[in-house]
Amino acid sequence: MNQTRTRLRFLRTASDRRRRRGVSLLPSLFTMGNMFCGYACIVYAMRGELEIAALFIGFAIVLDMLDGRIARLTGTTSDFGAEFDSLADVVSFGIAPAILSLAWGLGPLGRLGWAAGFLFVAAAAMRLARFNIQNAAEDKRYFLGLPSPPAAGIPAATVFAYPVGITDYPTALLALTMVLVPALLMVSTVRFRSFKTIDLRARRPYTVLFLVAAALTLITIHPKYVLVVMAYTYLLSPLIGKAVARVRKRGVRAAPEPPVVEMPLPTDHRQAQ
Repeated sequence: MNQTRTRLRFLRTASDRRRRRGVSLLPSLFTMGNMFCGYACIVYAMRGELEIAALFIGFAIVLDMLDGRIARLTGTTSDFGAEFDSLADVVSFGIAPAILSLAWGLGPLGRLGWAAGFLFVAAAAMRLARFNIQNAAEDKRYFLGLPSPPAAGIPAATVFAYPVGITDYPTALLALTMVLVPALLMVSTVRFRSFKTIDLRARRPYTVLFLVAAALTLITIHPKYVLVVMAYTYLLSPLIGKAVARVRKRGVRAAPEPPVVEMPLPTDHRQAQ
């Protein structure tokens, strides 16, 4: 009996050791696809096919959203997966959008242009490093600083909507703003709404599914305009949230107080007699 228990314990220990040495294949495949999309974006941007290059950043964003959620749903989260995902994000959401922006509109600025691209890469790497070491007790409903995928979505959506490119110096200053503003927000302490806390297994009203179908329809009909609106709306979401909160506070203060109705005191019939 003791020998059987010892053998079972040995087999369990060996299985755990092999599991620690191995790699969770399913989420890692999505992470690998994410990194491949970043590499493809760089290749197409260097070839001058900017519209296709911008699309690959969009594909990388979708794959990045899926790999972490699939790892949590299947219980295959690991330290290797987290580090691998961060390295892939540096390529797809740091280097790729910087080179895309340089090929699209930062070129006329010369050294200022490629320096701005490097600042974007550095900000993305710092943002990912801070995310990896942040306290687990922090509010999961918000990100501290602009996440790197939405930051990469700003130049990607802009280039996808206007793939012609910029060739003159004054207009290139707008491209400089397009790169520097997301870079600064990535290393800031501004809170952005996180959608990781949404429980996809919970029951929702049928209207939610209808709204998702409507959004997919709009993206299919006018993808360039809808993606630009989505990217810049999330970029401005902290300002929009503060504005909505102020309007609500003013509405509460301006609302008239309900009238106070004085109730007659009950009379004592014994005193009346």
